[in-house]
Amino acid sequence: MNGIAWWPTLLVLGIATYTDLRTRRIPNWLVFPFLLLGTITAGWLHGWQGLGHSLEGAGLGMLIYGFLFWAGGMGAGDVKLCAAIGAWVGPEQLLIAMVLTGLAGGIMALIWAAAGGFMKDLFSDSARLIFGPKEWGHFRDTELTLSNPRRRRMPYGPAIATGTILSFFAR
Repeated sequence: MNGIAWWPTLLVLGIATYTDLRTRRIPNWLVFPFLLLGTITAGWLHGWQGLGHSLEGAGLGMLIYGFLFWAGGMGAGDVKLCAAIGAWVGPEQLLIAMVLTGLAGGIMALIWAAAGGFMKDLFSDSARLIFGPKEWGHFRDTELTLSNPRRRRMPYGPAIATGTILSFFAR
């Protein structure tokens, strides 16, 4: 599946990055057809095994990024985009893409915070997300959610695009 997955993935990632940078949203009209087409293509090319592989990739993306969404650190468009990418590349490559996405996102966040002059806030908020559950008794901190208008929100689509593209070279 990976032989055919790179070009539609690259196209969708380009559009997702553009829209995320401009509007801070990754639209459903982009990710849902991409997810469906990835699943259909995998089934068509590789039968039931390909379909299962595609569904595993989509499920893994939804599970891991869905947890990050639930914890308040990621937008729903990012979750759906990751699930759609998983439908195209499968769970093994998606894990590689997710690690590379995390690294790219971390570097981008540091640059974004340094350029914006809020490096201290970035580190204190990160510490609260990592060590805070003991303090507030559950995972979700209502002050650190994306819906809080006082929070600085970095578009994560470019990091997802960077990590996914690098994953094609890593295989």
